[in-house]
Amino acid sequence: MLLQIFSPVKTHFLICFLALVIYRYLERNLENAFSCETILDKLRTMNFADIQEQGFIPLYTRDKLTDALHTVCGFETDYKFITKRQMKNIQKKSKGRK
Repeated sequence: MLLQIFSPVKTHFLICFLALVIYRYLERNLENAFSCETILDKLRTMNFADIQEQGFIPLYTRDKLTDALHTVCGFETDYKFITKRQMKNIQKKSKGRK
């Protein structure tokens, strides 16, 4: 694995740097309408309930930022039941796989 060739300090720096790049990317794609801190706070609150191995329902409240994140990321999870299969597809899409 790539991270095994780095020291713990370099690995920590790399992870922090990549996190910052992702947040800045989101900020830019959201047209700088939301701060990095606001985006991070919202992402922390976007939780789901696992319904008896059938799927997931959102536990967060829909607002301007969640709508914008759904648009930028290309999927909607805020108002419907999401089956296990749909969630796996969303996860694959978020990792750049089809």
